[in-house]
Amino acid sequence: MIPTSFPPKDEIARLTASMLLEIGAVNFNEREPFTLASGKRAPTYIDCRKLISFPRIRATLMDFMAVTVMREAGFEAFDNIAGGETAGIPFAALIAERLGLPMTYVRKKPKGYGRNARIEGAMSEGQRVLLVEDLTTDGGSKLSFVDAVRETGAVCGATAVIFYYDIFPETTDRLAAHGVQLIHLCTWWDVLALARERQAFPAATLDAVEQYLRAPDAWMPAQES
Repeated sequence: MIPTSFPPKDEIARLTASMLLEIGAVNFNEREPFTLASGKRAPTYIDCRKLISFPRIRATLMDFMAVTVMREAGFEAFDNIAGGETAGIPFAALIAERLGLPMTYVRKKPKGYGRNARIEGAMSEGQRVLLVEDLTTDGGSKLSFVDAVRETGAVCGATAVIFYYDIFPETTDRLAAHGVQLIHLCTWWDVLALARERQAFPAATLDAVEQYLRAPDAWMPAQES
């Protein structure tokens, strides 16, 4: 069933942050920083993959994403939902089911045998494709997936994620320059605000996290000095 009526965007952001905190998907550690997929070091790590193991939370977030996509991109904006390998695949399947659309997925690189394809499933020239992923940090990995979709002759002008870091100013500009709209449910700022409200982590840890979020590129050199 296609969802059509849900809370406003700010309440969706707050509820999404609450669910991520509830299942322990939010990790803060200023003493032993995490290494992100980009190779950068950070005192924060979000594990959206955990969401697939919590059916009530999973279902609610996918309803939130479906309605957010329709609100921000249009009710008839897409013909195909593509998941990015690997974290985006289950979420793409769930969104495709809600929107009543075909689902495909995009490999990070050709599999090296058979058709040597990057696109799995049926995607045709001219189809309007929504790329679904779990999260985005600086938007870099999305561009490769978008290009793979476009190589089929399909159109990919939007990506939807559960979580957007919202701390690297160049992210939205990079995506926009590539003709890609970013749709998301919540950010680190939503998580930090709720974590402070609930005292979910020690105050010193939250202060260190905020320092990082406000100047991520300067944070690691400062820790090493």
